[in-house]
Amino acid sequence: MEKYFDIIKNSYSGYFNYLISEITSFHWENYFYGLLIISLTIWGLEILFPWRKNQKIFREDFWLDTFYLFFNFFLLNLIALIALSNTAAEIFNDFLNVFGASLSNFQLFDASKLPWLLGLFIFFIVADFIQWGTHILLHRIPFLWNFHKTHHSVKEMGFAAHFRYHWMEPVVYKSILYIPIAIIGGYNIEAVAIVHFFNITIGHLNHANIGWDYGPFKYILNNPKMHIWHHSKEMPNKYGVNFGITLSIWDYIFKTNYIPYSGRDIELGFHDDDEYPKKFINQELYPWSSKENSINKKK
Repeated sequence: MEKYFDIIKNSYSGYFNYLISEITSFHWENYFYGLLIISLTIWGLEILFPWRKNQKIFREDFWLDTFYLFFNFFLLNLIALIALSNTAAEIFNDFLNVFGASLSNFQLFDASKLPWLLGLFIFFIVADFIQWGTHILLHRIPFLWNFHKTHHSVKEMGFAAHFRYHWMEPVVYKSILYIPIAIIGGYNIEAVAIVHFFNITIGHLNHANIGWDYGPFKYILNNPKMHIWHHSKEMPNKYGVNFGITLSIWDYIFKTNYIPYSGRDIELGFHDDDEYPKKFINQELYPWSSKENSINKKK
């Protein structure tokens, strides 16, 4: 047990030092300034090429979503996520050791021994597919949907809405993603940084007030005209549509795609969202209330 406490303590101090280092130094894989550059660039595109021309630059909940952007990208890791992730990984490895095994025994191949671009491509494809499947679970499992409602409480789309999500979401995503990514093995920090920045860029664009669909590439890449239907208040089914994170191809393959017409002016949200709290703290507490847990499905 003392080992796990040491992991938690070291995770806190290690991430705090890392965060200070990111803020005070600049390098190409710097996540702090990378997020700032991507966010400001796409906000600029929203201002120059607005899809909904009557939508204000400082739209509804702009500052709430900006807080979510920095909280979920940096502070959440400092508060809990890194410590939980490191501890969970160690507990899982200790569990395997009981049976005389380790995660390396399940490794399918070492991506570091593949050509760099091929290893990067496999890492990206596997991660995106797993996240697509996890996203569907967030809609289909009532307990998880109560957390995912935070993201679907957005009423006006803008780039920062990408990061409006409850802190439990990355716990779910990372937990499900951990083993599939670990059994690939061998991916390096450069590959992770490239995929991470690309995913953030596409995610920001998906939520931005920009009417792009990328032409023929819309069948591969998720895009604003597709993703806005994922946020539609009125759905063609009980669970939702267009679950793609970065890639749209999974939705087309598995027939969860839906773009009946331009969704520029559709109403966003979910059933009974007028009862959903407006403030950050109340949104974080929402899933734990007994009243709201009884309202556990979209209607």
